[in-house]
Amino acid sequence: MSVDPMTYEAQFFGFTPQTCMLRVYIAFQDYLFEMMLVVEGVMLKKLDGIPGCKISPSKIRKCTEKFLLFMKEHFDKLFSKMEEVLLQLVLNIPKNVLLPEDRVQEQYPYSEEEFQALQDELQQLQQQCRAEAVVEQELRAELEEQKVVKAELEKILQCFDGLENICREHGAGNFKESFALLTQSTKKLQDVLKEVEEKSKKMNQHDQLM
Repeated sequence: MSVDPMTYEAQFFGFTPQTCMLRVYIAFQDYLFEMMLVVEGVMLKKLDGIPGCKISPSKIRKCTEKFLLFMKEHFDKLFSKMEEVLLQLVLNIPKNVLLPEDRVQEQYPYSEEEFQALQDELQQLQQQCRAEAVVEQELRAELEEQKVVKAELEKILQCFDGLENICREHGAGNFKESFALLTQSTKKLQDVLKEVEEKSKKMNQHDQLM
């Protein structure tokens, strides 16, 4: 069998020429074995009908095997020549023939350096795509967090609107102004409370000294 991989032929036919020849060889060999068995069976029937025949079936089997070996040796020689002819003249694509799917390479030829540069660029683009996918995932997570914060802020705004409505119902005026006044009053109360606490500490210290 040929050792040439014949990859271009395999691309065109869909199978390697060597595989085709091997299947043909096996098919011919099986047919030869079957034919020898048929011949052996016919000989046994013919000899069985001859009175006084002393040829045993074992001798016929030995003769059949010997003849089969002779036929196989000659068949292998003939098949070797047939395989060489078929692989060279039938199952071989000439070097000057270009398959339709490879004609684009003829129109746009490139060197090994250019191909390597394209491979490097492709790898960089793949890395960028993976990095952008990570960034996109992080942005999506941040967007989900913003949605949660927005929902909480809307709840707070609704609460303020409710308080403002309550203030209006009780004649407190603008809720924002009331809230500002309330904040100032609270701060004043905190200052007064702090002043009272300091005075109380001083009085306690004075009582202890007395």
